[in-house]
Amino acid sequence: MFGGDEMDRSYLDDSTIAAIATPAGEGGIGIVRISGPKAVPILSRVFRDRRGQSRTSFESHRMYYGKIVSEQDEMIDEVLVVVMLAPHSYTGEDVAEIHCHGGSVVLQTVLELVLRTGARLAGPGEFTRRAFMNGKLDLAQAEAVIDVIRSKTRQALRLALGGLSGRLSSRIARIRDRLVRMLAHIEASIDFPEDDIGDVEAETVRQNLKSAIAEVSTMISEAARGKVYRDGVSVVIAGRPNVGKSSLFNAIVRERRAIVTDIPGTTRDVIEEYVNMAGVPVRLMDTAGLHETEDIVEREGVLRAKELLDRADVIVYVVDASSVSEEKDLNEDLEMFSILPKDRTVLVLNKIDKVNGRGTIGPYSQVAPGAVVKTSAVTGDGLDELEKAIIQVVTKGHLSAGEAIVTNVRHEDALRRCKSHLEDALQAIERNVPYDLVVIDVREGLSALGEITGDTVDDDIIDRIFSEFCVGK
Repeated sequence: MFGGDEMDRSYLDDSTIAAIATPAGEGGIGIVRISGPKAVPILSRVFRDRRGQSRTSFESHRMYYGKIVSEQDEMIDEVLVVVMLAPHSYTGEDVAEIHCHGGSVVLQTVLELVLRTGARLAGPGEFTRRAFMNGKLDLAQAEAVIDVIRSKTRQALRLALGGLSGRLSSRIARIRDRLVRMLAHIEASIDFPEDDIGDVEAETVRQNLKSAIAEVSTMISEAARGKVYRDGVSVVIAGRPNVGKSSLFNAIVRERRAIVTDIPGTTRDVIEEYVNMAGVPVRLMDTAGLHETEDIVEREGVLRAKELLDRADVIVYVVDASSVSEEKDLNEDLEMFSILPKDRTVLVLNKIDKVNGRGTIGPYSQVAPGAVVKTSAVTGDGLDELEKAIIQVVTKGHLSAGEAIVTNVRHEDALRRCKSHLEDALQAIERNVPYDLVVIDVREGLSALGEITGDTVDDDIIDRIFSEFCVGK
């Protein structure tokens, strides 16, 4: 367990680690990264400069051209190398990087040579873990590293970079500092009864608690929006057969992914594609037409479509604007609308090109959701409005990647526990409970906040976080 500024560094050892830091496959450049006390000596043994000489020292943050040689002094690759001396490196240790040609064989050969020369293979996320343990990053910043790597849109990247730069950590630190000062004042009054907290000081404590609770509550309410950027949303296109679902799907993804014919039941399985909608990663799914069928394969497709409706973040229910008055079709649609969640559904009147753009929700007015859009997959009319309607449903009209907002489920859970403890402390004060008992709840709230930045966190949580990283990061 870590507490305050006294961070336990017992996990750190004096080993030197190495790994390939670039993705698998071929590329112009591949990097072997080394970190630890032997990083420079190892590089000295395997590297020869352009004059064929080995080097015992390297200037920090300067590139050197040369070659990597084996124990038999045979050339393995022509390379650029750079050394970043502690503490001015990513991990806070001496770091050496070997920039090779980006083939898997040459990278693996260089890595094996480095391992034979005195390094050990790094575990998943061990470079970033060392950066955390050496105080180069706090835990929230370390988790933002993987968010940067996994960002699917530019807005998601902006949000992740905000976390990496410490904006979220600073927001947490401001709340913690206020609570720590308040806690010190309360504990002083407990230790020195002659300085008992008076009415004015008690009111200040209450206001500080209320302010902290309000700030934490705001961060919790923002978490849902943050997770939209980080994790994306699922959008299911549903409706009766032959209303233009697959055509609409193709129009949104801007390629012919789904087969389109005039024959009902063409789509028999779920087809999906990832698209970027206003910076939000969207998993868009086209499904089989919802209707009764004797076809075994088609019936399985309909069953899968209905299962997806229960799990979707947004349901885009499509009807044919040119046939809304047909009684059989209308009854089937009305039956579906009776079970669809209105707050997660967008009604799309498709094929408005067949009715001169005048589609009307008339028969659906009593059951239609608040979001209704007219589209034509043929002309592209209404597609921008549909995208806006989907984002509106997901975000309830509030979305910005420019804020230092929570995107992580672990962070949200810690904030909820913090809020609960602070509310307990406030209620205790209102009931005139002795302050030595109030202090317990405030400390628990502080501990929950500290879990976000790593000031108070168990080793098993750290292990779980860094196990999600790739080797080499």
